Amino acid sequence: QVQLVESGGGLVQAGGSLRLSCAASGRTSRTNDMGWFRQAPGKEREFVAAIRRTGSTYYADSVKSRFTISRDKAKNTVYLQMNSLKPEDTAVYYCAAKFSGASSLDKGYEYDYWGQGTQVTVSS
Repeated sequence: QVQLVESGGGLVQAGGSLRLSCAASGRTSRTNDMGWFRQAPGKEREFVAAIRRTGSTYYADSVKSRFTISRDKAKNTVYLQMNSLKPEDTAVYYCAAKFSGASSLDKGYEYDYWGQGTQVTVSS
């Protein structure tokens, strides 16, 4: 089993920055690929960013050039650095992990484990 715990959410003004963390525990050897998703009020969950075990990264068009995903394998932690935040970024951000590296990273159903989420609120 894998447990994921997000942290780092909070309130920030538009244009500000925030860094989210996702700490993995349990069978961390199965956290081959990691992803970040978000869900805004009244909207469906959407893909934000992902990183493969190889280090390859992928981003949604809406966050490219603003967000950066990274991972510290020694600490079993994945990060999401968010810069130039916009009110549209307001959402609950979820960390996810999957064992197989052969599936699509932007599809939520491809992930095996999920965190509880952390709230990010960007004021205008």
